[in-house]
Amino acid sequence: MALRDPCRADTPLRRQLARATAARPTALDAFRHARRTFLGGDRVDMQALARTLNVDRATLYRWVGSPEQLLTEILWSLIEPTIKELRKNAGGSAAAGQSPAAAVITGTVRHVIANTGMQRFLDREGDLALRLLTTRATDFETRLTTLVGELLDEEASAGRLKAAIPPEDLPYVLVRIMESYIYLGLITGEHPDPDRAARVINALLPTGT
Repeated sequence: MALRDPCRADTPLRRQLARATAARPTALDAFRHARRTFLGGDRVDMQALARTLNVDRATLYRWVGSPEQLLTEILWSLIEPTIKELRKNAGGSAAAGQSPAAAVITGTVRHVIANTGMQRFLDREGDLALRLLTTRATDFETRLTTLVGELLDEEASAGRLKAAIPPEDLPYVLVRIMESYIYLGLITGEHPDPDRAARVINALLPTGT
């Protein structure tokens, strides 16, 4: 009787690993690959992404939409967690005399300016970046304004913020200020300067105490 080779024994683990290896890629895989490409500072190319996933372009477009829609989701996946994480630590990270809301907004500006993938995207595809991030071509700015509004409402309700600008206008004003300094190179040719942004944001978001 032939002896069974223990090294070739079939096990539940081996079967699961085989299925995992053979698993078909998904829309989430496409997003993750594209996000890694973006963060690496490279251009997100749909044809190259389809080849990487071993799917046709029609499938890829059905999964993620247009290249602009995919980029918008990548950009949102970067800024939303940044703001949420900064909100968790806002009280401890605020400088003397700075409101927690101002700490979150200025911190977000610094993170975006420091992000290599974002800066290479702005340098390489500035017109596209402005269209996706600052116009009605996508809902990115609307979502960002809503997120900033939620932050301001929370801080005002807690008595940690007392701004002179009406609350219905303040989120939009702050988003536009963020954009002005983050995209300074595209607008005026100057180097983005988070310290300049911080001075304006701190003035608009005084502490409530």
